[in-house]
Amino acid sequence: MFMGLQIGDIVPRKAIELGELKGKIIAVDAFNILYQFLSTIRQPDGTPLMDKKGRVTSHLSGLFYRNINLLLGGIRLVYVFDGKPPKLKGKTHEKREEIKKVAKEKYEKAKQKEDIESMGKYARQFARLDEEKIQESKDLLRAMGIAIVQAPGEGEAQAAWLCKNNEEIYAVASQDYDALLFGTQRLIQNLTLARKRKISSGSYVYISPELIELHRVLNSLQITQDQLISLGILAGTDYNPAGIRGIGQKKALKIVQQFKQPTLIFGAMQEQIQSQEQGFDWQKIFELFHKPDIDKNAKMQFPKFDEEKIKKLLLEHDFSEQRIDNQLDKIQDAREKAKQKTLFELI
Repeated sequence: MFMGLQIGDIVPRKAIELGELKGKIIAVDAFNILYQFLSTIRQPDGTPLMDKKGRVTSHLSGLFYRNINLLLGGIRLVYVFDGKPPKLKGKTHEKREEIKKVAKEKYEKAKQKEDIESMGKYARQFARLDEEKIQESKDLLRAMGIAIVQAPGEGEAQAAWLCKNNEEIYAVASQDYDALLFGTQRLIQNLTLARKRKISSGSYVYISPELIELHRVLNSLQITQDQLISLGILAGTDYNPAGIRGIGQKKALKIVQQFKQPTLIFGAMQEQIQSQEQGFDWQKIFELFHKPDIDKNAKMQFPKFDEEKIKKLLLEHDFSEQRIDNQLDKIQDAREKAKQKTLFELI
């Protein structure tokens, strides 16, 4: 459940194939992706995948099967986990909790009516990520040879900093746009989504990963990074979810293009900000995007791929051993082919 920056209508993007990412390192916004798995990997009535003890396993299923496909494509992954959120994010958490509460009530009413479609719709809106799920996720990721970085603050801010300052990291993977405001050079969306999605007619549509490049965004919109941050604040971020009433992404773009400098932009909007119930201090929010709480000494360490540990973790949650073995066999086959190729090149 995410309510972050919404600028999808004005941001240029291009569809890419997974093959274009072969050999590249991607920093993944862990919480964003875990919520995605918890929300989407469910039964038609909205029930999440669970083991015999009633423990939710949707996140583990997503992490294992989706990441195996990425690893087979030669993509290296670094999952960046959130630390302590800034105080300014409190309003967003309150709003999310209220949305979850309302969704839970609507789900119960739909359940009484045996309305499967509505049950599935509302159940997706109150997915929860707790400490147990986070630790299970980290354990499985390490067993899969995927690096873990623990951010002191926002995971997407840390991921963006890594992408901006570490030449080895190609892009940040997230469904949100906030990483662009934090300065990531490249953002990839739909990386961990299922490649096909069923639509209402019963047919399927292909979901392609999409690449958003910061320099193309700024050039296309004819704005600077500071103006992009200002645009985000006007339209609404996790630090001021309401933004300014009546100002969407397109209107916000016109305002930043007109007034250019942040002080002039928000000086012109000050009366509107103060007149609405949820006012905000734009300078504090601006500073959070410019100087987020990140670990500049964060190290990427890729653990050894541990088949035995993977099986142990997943079998404890009643995953099919045959299905696990099928995926692990694919990894083993890929390794053998890589070895043979290396030997051939040495001849």
